[in-house]
Amino acid sequence: MSNLTDWLDQVQSQDSVDRDAVRERVIAALKEIYDPELPVNIYDLGLIYSVDVDDAAVVRVCMTLTTPGCPVAQTFPGVVENTIREVEGVTAAEVELVWDPPWCADNLSMEVKLQLGLL
Repeated sequence: MSNLTDWLDQVQSQDSVDRDAVRERVIAALKEIYDPELPVNIYDLGLIYSVDVDDAAVVRVCMTLTTPGCPVAQTFPGVVENTIREVEGVTAAEVELVWDPPWCADNLSMEVKLQLGLL
């Protein structure tokens, strides 16, 4: 119980959160996580649909995987969530895995399309 109390005290005692700065640090951390089957980070691969930071620096990420049959579907969101929790300024993190809309190659960044020879 004291951990929860400590966390609440920390959140309540913080001055205003620079949500944009926290969001940028989270995105940088996401770019360090690579898809297990492709040499591409999950952000540029288009697996991250949204990164939201609230006034208490709680981060909520909506993400997908390339296919529902992905072998890491059960564990990968937890890896992403743990990585986000380690980002400076983040007080808590929640990752939601969604399948709609389904991932497709259109989600790839232009840089990745060039890297993979798709352009």
